[in-house]
Amino acid sequence: MWFKKKKTKQLVVPKHVAIIMDGNGRWASKRGLPRLAGHQAGVEALKRVVRASQFEGVEYLTVYAFSTENWNRPEDEVMGLMDLIVFFLKRDLKELSREGVRIRTIGDISALPSEPLKEILDAVESTQHNLGLQLIIALNYGGRQEIVTATQKIARDCLSGLIAPEAITESLFSDALYTTDLPDPDLIIRTSGEIRISNFMLWQSSYSEYFFTDLLWPDFDHEALLTAISAYASRDRRFGKVKKV
Repeated sequence: MWFKKKKTKQLVVPKHVAIIMDGNGRWASKRGLPRLAGHQAGVEALKRVVRASQFEGVEYLTVYAFSTENWNRPEDEVMGLMDLIVFFLKRDLKELSREGVRIRTIGDISALPSEPLKEILDAVESTQHNLGLQLIIALNYGGRQEIVTATQKIARDCLSGLIAPEAITESLFSDALYTTDLPDPDLIIRTSGEIRISNFMLWQSSYSEYFFTDLLWPDFDHEALLTAISAYASRDRRFGKVKKV
């Protein structure tokens, strides 16, 4: 078992939780450590939250691991992040797989270096039949890029005569996104006190609930996840409709 503690009761648990994992660098700076140490601590937080999410009944967990903008960081930090992806998968894949976790990705992973790309593809393939929590890792992902890529695909289909422009619907557009067979996130969490969405799941988040916390990502844990889920459960989600009296 992942946890021995008693499972939380009487909470409406979101089906799909997405997390903008922010604050690794600040966590390290506060301790006089190099930024990479913060990213290493962030990997440990990810493992905790994967366990906690599965324990609480979350079905899909999407984590923003590497954005299209992150390539602009110093080269040693970028390569350190790639090494951590390899480390996480090599160390924890078997354990996650035993617990039924299915690993998936969104984003243009073809641009990743060969070793992390191989580890990711192997992880996706080896867990594709698992029936537990689906862990979706956003790698080389950007919401605007995703929308542009989907638009290009639909435009090509129109030019080739596969579809007529007037046949384009929200559903058809959604099917052209990286998340084609995933539900939209119910709850999006951002750590570190920043209050912005940073190009994350722009289309899919149209009716997501947001939860912002001052906790830095390496400090995020099961109790912090429960705090976010509790806030989510207390909200009245009307999806544009008028509340019934």
